[in-house]
Amino acid sequence: MTSGSTPLTDPGAERLRRWRLVLGAEQGADGTGCALSGHDAAMDRTLEALYGSRPERSEGRSAGLGGSAPQAARWLGDIRAYFPTSVVQVMQRDAIERLGLAALLLEPELLEAVEPDVHLVGTLLSLGKAMPEEAREAARVVIRKVVQELERRLAGRTRATLDGALDRAARLSRPRHRDIDWNRTIRANLHHYLPEHRTVVPERLIGYGRAARSVRKEVILCVDQSGSMAASVVHASVFGAVLASMRSLSTRLVVFDTAVADLTEQLADPVEVLFGIQLGGGTDINRALAYCQARITRPTETVLVLISDLYEGGIREEMIKRVAAMRAAGVRCVTLLALSDEGAPAYDRENAAALAAAGAPAFACTPDRFPEVMAAALEGRPLPVGEPIPPDGAGQPGSVRAK
Repeated sequence: MTSGSTPLTDPGAERLRRWRLVLGAEQGADGTGCALSGHDAAMDRTLEALYGSRPERSEGRSAGLGGSAPQAARWLGDIRAYFPTSVVQVMQRDAIERLGLAALLLEPELLEAVEPDVHLVGTLLSLGKAMPEEAREAARVVIRKVVQELERRLAGRTRATLDGALDRAARLSRPRHRDIDWNRTIRANLHHYLPEHRTVVPERLIGYGRAARSVRKEVILCVDQSGSMAASVVHASVFGAVLASMRSLSTRLVVFDTAVADLTEQLADPVEVLFGIQLGGGTDINRALAYCQARITRPTETVLVLISDLYEGGIREEMIKRVAAMRAAGVRCVTLLALSDEGAPAYDRENAAALAAAGAPAFACTPDRFPEVMAAALEGRPLPVGEPIPPDGAGQPGSVRAK
């Protein structure tokens, strides 16, 4: 039991204590009659600094962290002492939104106090060139921590899943005579045994995976870097680096707003990729797709993944026609409305439906499911597109929720 806490053996008192921490004590409005001291009082002060003040009574200031990096850094240290990491990350996000904390993130002292997460990386990237060099180096440390954690969590499973998919895709191809795996071929065709001829008539030939995989699959990640796509950009950069590390794949990373930037040369280090990204600005998906289309040399061996909320600022009709043309040439096209853990995103439903009709199904995807989506695309089997969004008056075919 911490100092100032009500004994946990009294369930009623514990409920009052929790309600008191939730409601605060502003003007005695909580109504619990529960006094706090010690650890609980200190925890209450950290919550009050973020959630207690109201803009209409504070002359334009929406809470009590003050305008200095040292004071904000102390507060960040306090919340890390009192709350678990998942709660700290939520409170940091709220502080950035409610208190204008983003401006203080330009201070190295504050960056050293924050709890790194994907959303914080998005905020740092949005600050971009406004960062002084000293803060930029501190931001690089924060971003690298997040990237390393994502790689630790996602890289192994991604490589294993895609290696298996590539092996299966290779075995299901049409092998030359010298590349036929006769043992697998016979087993797969035993149901075509003809007793009268005492032989198996193979309907499907299976080749050795390694021989067929000498021709590398090509993957193009085409990523919208508008401000609303921050979490997706971070995850796409990490996945791009993982895919680029696989010899069996040739990976290209293209990011865009109204201009297009090819960051393929930086894929060895996703942190450098992220520092090459400028969040914000407009969106010209058609221009980005035109750039990608011009670089496809083997359409039937290519998977194009467009990651965008599809709020197109370019020529919509050309965008749809371009996707249809790539599909007709044999390119496997996938549209991810988001690549994040945030559930169903906001997106342009009309464009999602049009792209789905053109052969590029549009759906949101969590990072944990991305390897499965890529495996299906590389094998040429149906994509795990999730569950339809419940009708809300604006639903369109091809609009789905992340699973």
